[in-house]
Amino acid sequence: MPSKHLGARTRRARPSAPPLTYLSLREHPLRRLAQLFTGLALYGFSLSLLVRASLGANPWSVLYEGVAHRTSLGFGTVSAALGVLVLLLWIPLRLRPRLGTFANIVVMACASDAGLALVPEGLGLPARICLLVGGVLLSGLAVAVYVGARLGPGPRDGLMTGTAAMTGCSLRRVRTLMEVVVLASGWALGGTVGVGTALYALVIGPVAQVCLPRFTHPSSSDRAATAGRPGAPD
Repeated sequence: MPSKHLGARTRRARPSAPPLTYLSLREHPLRRLAQLFTGLALYGFSLSLLVRASLGANPWSVLYEGVAHRTSLGFGTVSAALGVLVLLLWIPLRLRPRLGTFANIVVMACASDAGLALVPEGLGLPARICLLVGGVLLSGLAVAVYVGARLGPGPRDGLMTGTAAMTGCSLRRVRTLMEVVVLASGWALGGTVGVGTALYALVIGPVAQVCLPRFTHPSSSDRAATAGRPGAPD
């Protein structure tokens, strides 16, 4: 009987991700910096896979693609430029950019352009479907990796959370409104909207949620609190 209760308690003590607030760079700096840059590079590369699939990308990529179609700028350059513009919107929200914020702009732009240079256009439908599925899954993993480093939000994530905090609206409502406006703008400019857009919306959250506990760095206080819980591993 005691072993049965112990098993139930152990199941309840399943590992979960610690809070995703900013964590000082003094804690495990080399490991977390490597994780941040790796995650951002993977995310940028995943965006290039979605673009080359030509079956619909996430809303922001649709906007980048649409602006790139209308200008002489490349996809990554548009991504970086719009990231800087979004960052300017942090000023009235009184948000403070961190290292991860600036790295998000630079690394993601370079990685997406590198991916577009490596992955050819005009592939057959089976290959494009593989690119789509692989890109969506890689995006979810990459988000967990770079967010788990806890070195500051990207410009778009910060705008979402800051707007929600200032207006009192839910994160879900603010995010939905932002995504709809961005998607509609990108589609109007010629960005590709399709089944991939819907697949991204459905899959990215669950994949990131599954991966986050494995990549999120706990602080010293987080580890101490976890160690003191009943059923916590020794």
